[in-house]
Amino acid sequence: MLITSRGTSFAMGIVLMFVLCPAWTIGGEPAVRPAEMAGYLLVPHSKVPETYNAGFSMYVAAWPLLKEYPGRRFQSGLFGTWMFAKYDGPQPEKLYSDIEGGLGWWRDTRFATETPKFIMGGVALNFSEWANGPGAGKGRDWSKPKGHYAVAQLSPWVIWPPDGLNLKQGTCGELFGYGYLPLPLTSPKLTTAGKDVPTGNHSWTLFLNTSNFKGPVAFFTPYFWSRASAEDPKLSGMFLDSRPSNPNKALQMETQYIPAFTATDAKGTTYARVAPTSFPRNAKGDSVVVHRITAYNKAALWDGVKSWFEGGPTATGAIDPKAASVHSFSSKGGATWRIYAPNTPKDQKAPIAWSSFASPVALDDVTYGYQWDKERVTKTDSKNGPLVTLPEYYRLAKDKKGKERWDVVSAKDVPAETGLEKVAFHRPREAPSQPYVTPEDATSCWKKPGPKAGPFQAKLGDGTVATYYWYRFADQPALLNADLTDAERESLQKRVEKLHQSWTKDRDYLPPPTVGKLADLDPALIVAPPKGLEVGYVPIVTRQGMKE
Repeated sequence: MLITSRGTSFAMGIVLMFVLCPAWTIGGEPAVRPAEMAGYLLVPHSKVPETYNAGFSMYVAAWPLLKEYPGRRFQSGLFGTWMFAKYDGPQPEKLYSDIEGGLGWWRDTRFATETPKFIMGGVALNFSEWANGPGAGKGRDWSKPKGHYAVAQLSPWVIWPPDGLNLKQGTCGELFGYGYLPLPLTSPKLTTAGKDVPTGNHSWTLFLNTSNFKGPVAFFTPYFWSRASAEDPKLSGMFLDSRPSNPNKALQMETQYIPAFTATDAKGTTYARVAPTSFPRNAKGDSVVVHRITAYNKAALWDGVKSWFEGGPTATGAIDPKAASVHSFSSKGGATWRIYAPNTPKDQKAPIAWSSFASPVALDDVTYGYQWDKERVTKTDSKNGPLVTLPEYYRLAKDKKGKERWDVVSAKDVPAETGLEKVAFHRPREAPSQPYVTPEDATSCWKKPGPKAGPFQAKLGDGTVATYYWYRFADQPALLNADLTDAERESLQKRVEKLHQSWTKDRDYLPPPTVGKLADLDPALIVAPPKGLEVGYVPIVTRQGMKE
């Protein structure tokens, strides 16, 4: 992930400096040593028929996982999924490509707060490129864009900062609704980048359902997927530009780094302390984390929109629940969270005794969450909502099979000589983040044909200022780099003008939730088109940086 997903691509790793608390010593030897907690929370769910292969939607809780943002090494998604292409047989080997992303924090997030952000997380062939939103891709080198032009802005009402889509600061347990469904915005092509390989017409489009914005926001251009087949024709027809989606997806929370410390007492017993880690809490004390994960077939949206574009009746954009299949949950699940020192071999990373304080539960058939051992977790209240804080202290012990495990202990059971009581988990001092800046060259696609209005500025809740311009939809940089002819872009422009005229931002598109409360986008992201640019124009962010 910028990382693109919940962490898969950062297996390649970017190690950034992280300021640790000072170490205490016993007999000249360090007593407190840096460590980390990482792993997956696994959410099993029922399978749906393979015919529901035209995208998905889900509602996931958004909340501050850690009490204080611990610096740029912190990386964790909240609950999310991986949407792969569906094949007629087994998935091909050495061909990784999907839509991941979701809510979370990543190592190359430049302007992070305790509130999570959202990224789209499209992965081209084997992470050769990835795309996290309009203007956001692999790396920051515009001379070698790798996914920077892969996502086109569709909504005229929401700006997309390159650092990620902001939620309202202080979001705490509300449900963030999102999903990807294909739209027939372009026509199939027989050639790709001048080569005799086809590109399909699946424009996988992000739909949101939040309290202050509803509807489509942006889409992956089909060329993002098919470009790899122009370089290797054997891959033709293997990607999401033409293939359906696999309806039965993994549902997990992937955490790659939460700060921790370990220390060993004079008796040789090792203890650990983890940064305060929390989950949302409802009135009953339970945590709702996932709701209504749904798979669709093409009758849900595609068929009606295709007919509309071909001269038929107007499609409302409402996704038909009769063409959907909702996955069900049971009270099952697992956890692979482990505490370990840096560079510990995988087979030596001891798990925490997760089940000693957390129980997975189906709160209803389509809602998944956790119930907690009230003696081992702590009810806490942030300024924005109630939370459950997980145990902070653990002791390394052995289970019945003789395998090492971190058991929960109370603070009073940890010897003072370890120094763990004195460690602190605060936001470290780090070098200021550099702003995101798009190309300024007068001959670039950002300037020719260029915007129609701007600049405008939005002051975001993460402390940054986003500068944006209004471009004619078909003239935005992503579409000038989407392997489309002028005629193809004009056809696309006419279709999107229909969407802008008919699909407003204040009505449901995704089937609404039946529990909980919807989260808000950062209100500063919601914009209004200038007079005369209400239809067929979109806002494109060209710079994001801290307030000067």
